[in-house]
Amino acid sequence: MRVPSRSPGQQPGPAVASTAPVRRHPSSPTRRSAPGEPDLAAYRAAVAELLVEVGALADAPSTAARQVLLDQRLREPAIAAVLDATPQGFVGARETLLLEMARYQPNARSSAADLTALVRIYLLSRIDVMWWRDAPTFATDAQVNGSVDLVDLEWLRRRGLLSFRYQEQPASVLRRSLRVVRRRLLPDATPRTAGLMFRRARREVVALLNDIAREFAAATPPATPPLWVTSLARSAEHQHRLRRLGYAAMVPSGHCLGYAADVELAWYGRFGVRDTLAGLLLARQDAGEINVVDEGQAWHLCLAPTARLRLRRAYEAEMGL
Repeated sequence: MRVPSRSPGQQPGPAVASTAPVRRHPSSPTRRSAPGEPDLAAYRAAVAELLVEVGALADAPSTAARQVLLDQRLREPAIAAVLDATPQGFVGARETLLLEMARYQPNARSSAADLTALVRIYLLSRIDVMWWRDAPTFATDAQVNGSVDLVDLEWLRRRGLLSFRYQEQPASVLRRSLRVVRRRLLPDATPRTAGLMFRRARREVVALLNDIAREFAAATPPATPPLWVTSLARSAEHQHRLRRLGYAAMVPSGHCLGYAADVELAWYGRFGVRDTLAGLLLARQDAGEINVVDEGQAWHLCLAPTARLRLRRAYEAEMGL
């Protein structure tokens, strides 16, 4: 099967402008030692272009053509620069993506509704792990629960120091039963989410979410529910647990570094403010403060290293430290 190209008679290559002087396809990219980070605007544009082509080859008979397409597109400088700067390097990131695609099985739990969504989630989330490539991973549940780098959200909530909402996963059969009954009686009262496995977060992420929540409240009608957070810090142990259950939980992940969060988007459609929240998040991405990944019902956010110090100071000011 012929791999679709961007224009007739033209060799495959991104249509967006790049800072790279020459667009070559390196046979074996190596980790870049030049100072400065890759061009994320060019990366996101190249990924968006790639997704259109992946969508055209989403059927099962196109497996071989998809692999050819990915071999070509991932080597483009705008994409290769980001993948090469991740802890896995270019080769590891490429092989992981191909393996994820080979193993992909659609299911109701996964945020990856199809192969195109899977590729989008994987490639855009690589920005997170590139940013925080030197940060230690929370390997086990015990490390998340015992880390001094994370704060207890419930302690903050009870003192009125959180501007956003969340719910924990029910820990007993009784609580799970009550959750089911509540959803039957009031099906749209809260987002349909399992809730937080760990109610702990980095201080900078708390400040970020509080800031977004206040901005969202100011931009929407008074009756609009506050920002709803569906996931925060996770352990690698839990990430693999989610994968076994069928969720599109990528490895490595910004969640396992403590710098990522998921916020509800779809539920706000019933209040007519989904696009308002989406616009606020994308504006912060454009400002370089966060990375955003559209995962359907919820959007994944990751704090940029350049915003860490400001948000840490904001947290300390809010808490009176």
